[in-house]
Amino acid sequence: MLCIIQARCSSKRLPGKVLKKISGLSILERVFNQVKKSKKIKRIIIATSNHKTDKKIIKFCKIKNINCFVGPLNDVFKRFYLIAKNQNYKSFVRVSADSPFVDPKLIDRAVTIYNKKNYDIVTNIFPRTFPKGFSVEVIRSKIILNSITKIKKKIHKEHLTSYFYKNYKKYKIKNLSNNVNYNNLNFSIDSKDDFIKAKKIIKIIRNKDFTLNDILKVSQKLI
Repeated sequence: MLCIIQARCSSKRLPGKVLKKISGLSILERVFNQVKKSKKIKRIIIATSNHKTDKKIIKFCKIKNINCFVGPLNDVFKRFYLIAKNQNYKSFVRVSADSPFVDPKLIDRAVTIYNKKNYDIVTNIFPRTFPKGFSVEVIRSKIILNSITKIKKKIHKEHLTSYFYKNYKKYKIKNLSNNVNYNNLNFSIDSKDDFIKAKKIIKIIRNKDFTLNDILKVSQKLI
């Protein structure tokens, strides 16, 4: 299975956030390392943009010898379309580069479910019961390739799967639900406060293997 990590430096709330370092590792590298722990993922591509602010991401990938794809900044859908068109993978996992705590076991669970049945998307955000920062989507490449001409609205260009969720009756979508609803919690890096919280969590867990439950336990101690 292919995993595509969506990354950019032009965040308005926290510019350059994906390359900000915590204990010697950038957020992007932490996401990459978490995905690498997945037993189902065989190849990882970082999908960034051709905007000047993302040259640092391209440089990072070259230094770390990580596969990198460069596409349009504001047309994320086309970025993924071009990857799907050029890669020989029938499906892929999408994660965000601002999610340093993404759980490889959750990725494996989603891929396992996807492989068992003929789904178009296996997700855990429709509706969301996992915290932000633990979002995982397994997507059939064919629905991306077949929908490029339908993606007209700005929101669907910027958010890869929004078109499919809006037209959910036309697609086979499986949603993973957590036993406890944590949709009010956020472990992604969207702001300076999120970054400070992530630093505190990582200081406690260090660079050990961890799961969603470990992060939840640590975050409770910080309240």
